[in-house]
Amino acid sequence: MKNTLRFMTILLFALAMASCTKDSNDGGGNGGNNGVENNGGNNGQNSGENGGGNGGGNGTYNGHEYVDLGLPSGTLWATCNVGANTLEEYGDYFAWGETTIKTGSYDWSTYKYCKGSYNTLTKYCDKSYYGYNGFTDHLAVLLPEDDAVTVNWGDGWSTPSREQWVELYNNTTRIWTFKPSGVEGEIFIASNGNSLFLPAAGAYWSSSLYVGGDCSMAFCLHFNSENCLVYIMRRDFGCSVRPVHSPAKY
Repeated sequence: MKNTLRFMTILLFALAMASCTKDSNDGGGNGGNNGVENNGGNNGQNSGENGGGNGGGNGTYNGHEYVDLGLPSGTLWATCNVGANTLEEYGDYFAWGETTIKTGSYDWSTYKYCKGSYNTLTKYCDKSYYGYNGFTDHLAVLLPEDDAVTVNWGDGWSTPSREQWVELYNNTTRIWTFKPSGVEGEIFIASNGNSLFLPAAGAYWSSSLYVGGDCSMAFCLHFNSENCLVYIMRRDFGCSVRPVHSPAKY
């Protein structure tokens, strides 16, 4: 019965999802909407800048540039993805909880924290059905050693939590745009006049596991010219990551 429900969930949402992996995958399950969902803003060729309204960030931490959007939590958002040299590049793709990129496919057969399938998890598992031989550890948020941002950018940087993605969404205006280079993406404009550009790289990981449901999935942000939403994605898929810095923690 569980497998039947899982298949129906996969079938329902697979049609609405844009691929977020560098390599061709096995067409397995994608998650559903579990958070923010709304229209992505104005469409068309809108010009927009990133960070302080001038195309750059307005500060650096540990050698990486950030933009201050005046968010309630004080979270500072990096101006580019891990593995990217400019704000328009997609950067590297990571499976959830992995810190290195892959040269082959992103699927369960290559995923670090399982024994080859979605229900043989060996870390970040809160339900015995999904754990290898009934394994559970009830870890719900990526540990620093499993965070692609922290490992690649250093202490003080991390993958955004589900709550930080929701905060970004709730405190900005979003505009779909085409950069002069032809790169499409979403600009998140804050009330303080600063803005953040995310290239349309597919989906962006959060650090938050999908707790209480199918823990072979984790939360991510996905957007296109029509919608912007926080939902769930298979952990073995490769997605972009956009770092955040939270001054209150350091």
